[in-house]
Amino acid sequence: MKSDHRHELKTNELAEWIANFPQWARDNGTIIISISVVAVLVIGSALWYWRKTKVESVQEQLEFTNLIAKLPQNKIQVLMRQSRGEDISYMLIQTAVDLETVANGAQDENMAALALIKRAESLRAAVHYRQETVNQADLLTAVDAAKIAYNKAISKAVNNPSLMAMAKFGLGICEEETGNFDEAERIYRDLIKNSDFEGTTTVAKAQRRLETMADYRKKIVFKPAPIPKPPVTDMTDLLPPIPLRPIEVDVGQPNDFPVVPEVMIGPEPNPGIVVPDVKIQPEPNAVSESLNIKPRPQEPNNVLGGVDTNVPGE
Repeated sequence: MKSDHRHELKTNELAEWIANFPQWARDNGTIIISISVVAVLVIGSALWYWRKTKVESVQEQLEFTNLIAKLPQNKIQVLMRQSRGEDISYMLIQTAVDLETVANGAQDENMAALALIKRAESLRAAVHYRQETVNQADLLTAVDAAKIAYNKAISKAVNNPSLMAMAKFGLGICEEETGNFDEAERIYRDLIKNSDFEGTTTVAKAQRRLETMADYRKKIVFKPAPIPKPPVTDMTDLLPPIPLRPIEVDVGQPNDFPVVPEVMIGPEPNPGIVVPDVKIQPEPNAVSESLNIKPRPQEPNNVLGGVDTNVPGE
């Protein structure tokens, strides 16, 4: 009974609240609107954060992967155009700019560090792949910009030994390119001795550089280019000279050679050849007359001539 009474009281209170809700909403309209706005902002912020961390992060990683793969493709394109006499090394500079943009906007520290390492590689490649001669000032400018990118990568790759080793190795390469071999050797030895980098491929590369650095210290002097030969316009210039000497001919005795009769070919016909003069007269339907042939009278039959046809038979 008590439970039924309580249920009836709650039902009456709910019905009374529903009946008074319009009046309560009019009295508390400002509070309701404020709470609704706050709720919408909270839900919208949660959805935006989810999209930022999930959807945009995946899209950013995809764009970054395509940009990283673009670097070796640009190198191949530059080399192919060089074979045609064209210089498009500026493509590597544009790739370096794009990588810097990605590094500055990346939320992931490891992604930013890798983008900076590839940016430094692009800056160095743009100088080495240039078709024209590179002066010392341009080389130092590119190397200094690459060093800045490598140092930024080291500061971001604190928790990634592999990326940090790659950045330090890049600094050693920069020192080699500017002729500071002692500093490069020190960087390589630090990489090898550091236990944090043990097992990375960069340690093996540093060991290889130390073994071959003696060859890099030697100054390479190129021989002067040979003087180009003038273009050959006549093929006879390529043939060896032919010695000329008088030709000896054994004429022999006058009677040793046969006498060839002299034949005179002139406008007159050869008297030795007589061409019969055949005149064909144009009389129609007279073959014999056209050949000017006169038929003779037929002689009597000799066989019947000895028989007297007037003698009666016996």
